[in-house]
Amino acid sequence: MMSALLQQPGYEEERLQTVSKKLPCREVQAGMLLSLMGQPHQYSYPSIFIYGHQSSGKSHVLNVLLKELQLPHATVSCVECVSVALLFEQVLLSFFGCDAASLLPRSPSLSDFVRIYRQQSSQSPAKQTRYIVMEKAELLRDSAANLLPALLRLQELVEDNVTVILLSEIVWDRFRPNTGCFEPLLLHFPDYSKGELQHILAQDRNPSYSDEFYSAYINILLGVFYSVCRDLRELRHLAALNFSKFCEPLAEGKVKETDTHKLWRNIEPHLKKAMQTVYLREVSSLQWEQMQQMEEKENGAVKGLSAHTHVELPYYSKFLLIAAYLASFNPARTDKRFFVKHHGKIKKTNFLKKNEKTSNHLLGPKPFPLDRLLAIFYSVVDSRVAPTASIFSQISSLVTLQLLTQVSHGDQIDAPKYKCAVSMDFICAISRTVNFEIIKYLYDFL
Repeated sequence: MMSALLQQPGYEEERLQTVSKKLPCREVQAGMLLSLMGQPHQYSYPSIFIYGHQSSGKSHVLNVLLKELQLPHATVSCVECVSVALLFEQVLLSFFGCDAASLLPRSPSLSDFVRIYRQQSSQSPAKQTRYIVMEKAELLRDSAANLLPALLRLQELVEDNVTVILLSEIVWDRFRPNTGCFEPLLLHFPDYSKGELQHILAQDRNPSYSDEFYSAYINILLGVFYSVCRDLRELRHLAALNFSKFCEPLAEGKVKETDTHKLWRNIEPHLKKAMQTVYLREVSSLQWEQMQQMEEKENGAVKGLSAHTHVELPYYSKFLLIAAYLASFNPARTDKRFFVKHHGKIKKTNFLKKNEKTSNHLLGPKPFPLDRLLAIFYSVVDSRVAPTASIFSQISSLVTLQLLTQVSHGDQIDAPKYKCAVSMDFICAISRTVNFEIIKYLYDFL
């Protein structure tokens, strides 16, 4: 059945069989994509738009087809290529080598790229269709207005047998430029069904156990997580993380492999606790297992305020909360001391005034404007973060959770003010989960 779905003239049968084995539950999509691509030596359609939710197999299917069938291709991540220069360089480097990429000027335009590509393709014409794969293609909407329309009809511009394949998580109707453009062929990748996830995850079986035993474990895992998580990568991570716990009664000789009910009762509370950290990956798998063992040894006693036990926050929300705490309990003029690298030597005594001899923690949190919160956030976070709508929505979520309090009037839209509403112990527990030493940045503890 699989080989019938992937029969395509111009390709070796053995390679198609290999592709089928590597793409379980995605044979239909692979067959449709192969039909759109056609035979290697023929001209293919100028552009193909593949869309579907995260972890629906888009990149995997395409990469397996291109690599196993040995088709010339350039894979470009729109996340990594922060400028069009990097994008053009990656394409030329993959197809024509370093010498071609070096011909690009320092700030290349689209016409520079087209000119160099046409020169190189005339010197080494394509014997097979060349494929340019654009991952996370929705980011192209934020680039120059002429880039996306040009990529969709690149075959016409460079006069070469080249096809651009765009991979995206959004539909084409929300992707299409307002000015109009060449319409690509559309191919949708649906989410994996529960049965398909069961089939794929069961292939990761531990060789020490039988197929029936591991399938029963995957069935239990999906029974708990399928309603909240259908991401294949995350489910695969959860399956590997919790399997040792599932096997504990078996290793101790308390049950047999066929006693599924007792195995379920043993792992049920463990899986429910694991649901609290789905997608978060705040700690590594080893750290998470060690944390569970420590909690079991303490017989459920909570040591201090554990962020994992009491509240679960996204990664950047934790840094936003840390920034809010620093803004509430540090005087505004000390920000330069803590967050500017070359501020010079500033002693605490230079800052002291009569009304500041009392600890800021005893006086309570002070309100701060949104721009100060974001300035501190971008200073303390350990990676470059764009000021996207996601960051602002996380601030609203912190207010909803009553971890932040909005103190400005509702009519002050341009300059909202907030207060941090968490305790010192709580923020220290949050800081430990992201390896941030907040004490070093608090004015009261200098």
